[in-house]
Amino acid sequence: MPKDKDELEQFEEQEEEEVEESSEEYIQESAITAETPTNTPPSILIDVTYDGKAGKALLKLYDFINDRIYYWYDNTGHRPYLITDIPPEEVASKYRAVFRVKGFDHMDVVSKFDPLEMKQKTYTIIYAKDPLSIGGGRESIRDLLPRSWEARIKYHLSYIYDNGLIPGMFYRVENGKLTRVGVEVPGDIRKLGEELYAGDDEYLGAFREWLPLFQAPVPPLKRVAVDIEVYTPQENKIPNPREAMYEIIAIGLAGSDGLKRVLLLRRPGMEMNPDEVGMLLSSDVELMFFDSERDLLKEFFKEIMAYPILVTFNGDSFDLTYIYNRALKLGFRKEELPIVLTRDGEARYVLGVHIDLYKFFSIRAVEVYAFGGKYSGGEKTLDAIASALLGISKVEREKPIGELSYIELANYNFRDALLTLYLTTFNNELTMKLIVLLARISKTPLNDVSRYQVSAWIRNMVYFEHRRRGWLIPNKEDVINAKGGVTTKALIKNKKYAGAIVIEPVAGIYPSVYVLDFASLYPSIIKRWNLSYETVRCPDEKQANDPGNKPVPNLPHWVCTNMRGLTSLLVGLLRDMRVYVYKRLAKSEKDPQQKDYYNVVQAALKVFINASYGVFGAEIFPLYCPPLAELVTALGRLAITKTIVKALDLGLTPIYGDTDSLFLYNPDMGKLEELVNWVKEELGIDIELDKAYRILALSGRKKNYAGILQDGSVDMKGLVGKKRNTPDIAKEAVKDVVHLFSTIGGIGDVEKVTEAIKDRVKEYYLMIRNKDVPLDKLAIKMAVNKPISDYTKNTPQHVKAAELLSKYGVKVGPGDIIFFVKTSTKEGVKPVQLARIDEIDVDKYVEYLRTSLEQILDALGISFENIVGSRLM
Repeated sequence: MPKDKDELEQFEEQEEEEVEESSEEYIQESAITAETPTNTPPSILIDVTYDGKAGKALLKLYDFINDRIYYWYDNTGHRPYLITDIPPEEVASKYRAVFRVKGFDHMDVVSKFDPLEMKQKTYTIIYAKDPLSIGGGRESIRDLLPRSWEARIKYHLSYIYDNGLIPGMFYRVENGKLTRVGVEVPGDIRKLGEELYAGDDEYLGAFREWLPLFQAPVPPLKRVAVDIEVYTPQENKIPNPREAMYEIIAIGLAGSDGLKRVLLLRRPGMEMNPDEVGMLLSSDVELMFFDSERDLLKEFFKEIMAYPILVTFNGDSFDLTYIYNRALKLGFRKEELPIVLTRDGEARYVLGVHIDLYKFFSIRAVEVYAFGGKYSGGEKTLDAIASALLGISKVEREKPIGELSYIELANYNFRDALLTLYLTTFNNELTMKLIVLLARISKTPLNDVSRYQVSAWIRNMVYFEHRRRGWLIPNKEDVINAKGGVTTKALIKNKKYAGAIVIEPVAGIYPSVYVLDFASLYPSIIKRWNLSYETVRCPDEKQANDPGNKPVPNLPHWVCTNMRGLTSLLVGLLRDMRVYVYKRLAKSEKDPQQKDYYNVVQAALKVFINASYGVFGAEIFPLYCPPLAELVTALGRLAITKTIVKALDLGLTPIYGDTDSLFLYNPDMGKLEELVNWVKEELGIDIELDKAYRILALSGRKKNYAGILQDGSVDMKGLVGKKRNTPDIAKEAVKDVVHLFSTIGGIGDVEKVTEAIKDRVKEYYLMIRNKDVPLDKLAIKMAVNKPISDYTKNTPQHVKAAELLSKYGVKVGPGDIIFFVKTSTKEGVKPVQLARIDEIDVDKYVEYLRTSLEQILDALGISFENIVGSRLM
């Protein structure tokens, strides 16, 4: 299981940007609509939104057989609402302003289970005609009451929860009524659950309920990938999409149905050379020329309306936002446009769904758990991700966009659109299937699931289950007040409590190292110990005083045994379905397509279960519960410690341990099997062989090692040379050293390869010291994020370089990419265009080389200083 940090660290860092819960919804300004029939064939639910003009929830259904989009507007009278514990008569007497809110509708009384107090209670439910009246303005109902619940949930999500809707599943409209289409589940798969949960009706019932979500096929979703090119008067100038000042000169369209088209704007002084037509990278790409930009956009809008899914890479921030604002400048009316911009910075596709792959592939959990970190460590650019996952790169260009010939422009533009499409089609449509399955698990529309971090998915999944059970969804402060804080002290700065255990590595180079991995350690702990925000430190005084209810003796936290925790049930179920059902089916299945599908299912499940602990320890999460997270890590430390003690008792030699894995040197295979069985029986946690290294080089650093697996592939942790601001010369050095390391065949090769690595590093050092390196390989690339004049308190290095450019008449502003080098001049930097090789600061680049290689060399026991001598700085 690839990890650079434990789950909590990931979510504390990644989830801080999540949008606060709000009942506010955008109002669709477009007049574009789809069919609204009273009867439809089975169709997949691709989106649930709120149509502000209609004042109703709007569902978008895609009939993939007949290739049609259907709209279904709520006809049940569902209204936005909030819940308060203030009785109706008290609301009427003390809070009469509620009735003066324009959108107020009516009140009612409802009974709900309070999971914090663990008892049924009576509440007042206040309905409104629109979401903004609940919680979208100064005079909203939420702001007029001292206490309320569920008032910050976006209306379209609340609608999903109340109606038990599952985005990504099949529905049909029958005489105007929306009904879910049943799914046939094979008997042998049903039997797996019956055997697994024999005697446990609650788990078995949940298994039967969830199974159709994974057994329902994911149909081919027709889609078109879009990429635009904008004329810029200056190279490296990224046009501001909100101002949309410059012409759109090309739009590339690549469809899953085979569409290959580039819309091109004719430009004065540029002619189409017939001899160039044969230079098209794809001979079947159709070029369409337009004399006016307005006509080009009109054709673009017509083209995309044939697709339910619109796919872009960074379309929210650039492509679609630019098209929208440019269209308005050209005289289009908002109601004519199939694109709507929201306050959250999203570009929505009115007819169907817009998926921004930049945002999806930037989701940390997707990167790590679904794609194994294959594109981690660098910029999340289309080129970087496509190169890592597809092995295909963008078309290189040596001229500004505005100077490209029509064919050069078409090649450059269409390749980007094609790469965007391929990112959804490779590996038998892995990405699209993954998005649909994540939507089903999380009960989140495709539009949202492709944009928000995993904490939002888990929140939606848990809220859905609260509503299904008739539970009150507590406010974050309610949970904190009821459960309290933590009692352990964090060893890592800025952390809130003691985290995972890391066994100090024993430095050296070892042959035959086996790594045992605790399969889903934290999810297994959550299931076994019944951990959930409501069960940890429950209000039952008898249980609080029962020593048997305290999983960790030195912690004051207890766990309820009277009821099964919601998180424990959900996490345990999803973990079991992955480990005992879909991983096994993926291994045993003979049909390649079905095998691929089972692998997508288990990948989707992996994303959820590995994130399940971290969110409860992240303050941004609405059900943030510090004692729950503290118990999970404490039980994890206990499990690993007991395993190490048992390994030593068996005569095994642990040389390193990291969060949920244990490295054993040259183990006896019989003893290894005995240890695995002991962990399963005594601790109730599955442990399995994860990796077997032919050679492993451990440094004295944590999370820093280099190994060659039994199949000859290289596995390294702790590489620094991937950072985006690292100059190419240092990245090339890292690549060369990794390649040399991969040539080690056995312990006898170590000395020879080590010497070769030293020689190669010395060569790079001398290249830099002798200034025998092209300037472009020394260049550092950074973007200017605001006007140069706004940098008043301090001036970053790339801004200093930009200021030097401006003296030569080059205008630099937000969005411009600056290529600069470190120099020994007064400013310390120079833009590449103005620099000379004799001006570079050699010591700064030697330091780049050292920091990029340091951790790899440490793992091999090589000192950078010993290679290059004492003269470093």
